[in-house]
Amino acid sequence: MKWINKYLFVYKTQIIRSFTYKYDVYGNIIMQTIIMITSAFFWRALYGFDISKPYGDVMVNGVRLEDMLTYIIMSSVLSVLLSTNVERRIESSVRNGSISTDMMKPLNIFGIYLSEDLGRITALIFQNILPILIIGSLFIKVPAMSDLTQLPRFCISMMLSFGINWLLAALFGMWAFTAIDVDALIQVKKHLLRLLSGSIIPLWFFPDWFANILKALPFAYIYQLPLDIYIGKSSDVEVLQMMTIQAIWLVVLGLAFFIVSKRATRKIMIQGG
Repeated sequence: MKWINKYLFVYKTQIIRSFTYKYDVYGNIIMQTIIMITSAFFWRALYGFDISKPYGDVMVNGVRLEDMLTYIIMSSVLSVLLSTNVERRIESSVRNGSISTDMMKPLNIFGIYLSEDLGRITALIFQNILPILIIGSLFIKVPAMSDLTQLPRFCISMMLSFGINWLLAALFGMWAFTAIDVDALIQVKKHLLRLLSGSIIPLWFFPDWFANILKALPFAYIYQLPLDIYIGKSSDVEVLQMMTIQAIWLVVLGLAFFIVSKRATRKIMIQGG
C-alpha cells in the first residue's frame, strides 16, 4: 500500500500549494459571485417574478423559481468541484519535454495529475465553495436540498460526474501530443461543455429533440443529473436510470482513456519524448 501513501503525499502537497495563492482565490470568488448573481436576476426576469408573490407561485416548465435559484447556486458550487487542470498539465509537460522523464517515475503520471486535481479541489472547498454558499444564501436564497433522503444519491452522482469530467479533460489533453498549442481549444471546450451539460441553461429548457441528443452524450451527466437530484426535478425511477447511464459513461470513458494513454506512452518511449 506504499503507492497510496505516495499519491497522498502529492495530494497533501497540492493542498498546501493551493493555499499559498490567495489573490487567485479572491479573483475566482468575485467572478463566480458576479456570474451567480447575474444569473439570478436573469432567471427572475425570465420567470416574470413579482416581488409581491412568494417564489412558490412562480413556475415554468414544472420548475419553481425557488428551485431554479437553488439550481443556480449549486451550479456555481459544482463548477468549482468539477474544475480540472489535467489538460493543462499534459500540455505543459509535452511542451517543455518533461513528459518522458515524468513517465519514468515510480508513480503513474496520470495518477499524479488526478491527485493534484483532488488536492486543489479540497483546498477550493474552503477557499471558494464556502464563500459562494454564504454569498448565495445572503443575496439570493438558502440553497436547501429538496429532499435530504436523496443526499447519498446526490453525493454518488457528484463523484461519478467528477470522474466523467476528469476523463473528458484528460482525453482532451491528449491533443497536446499532436498539436503545438491547445490553450484556445481548452477554453472552447470548457465553455461548450458547461453549455451542453446544463450548467448554464438546464436541459429541460432546450427543445425535446436537442435535449434527447444531449442525454445520449456524457455531458448531461456532469452537471444536469446531480442538480436534478438536488432540486428534486426527477422521480426515483428516472434518477436510478440516469445514474446507471452515468456509471456506464464513466466505464466507457475510462476504457477510452486507458487505450489512448497507453498509445501515447508507447509513442513517447519509442521516440524518446
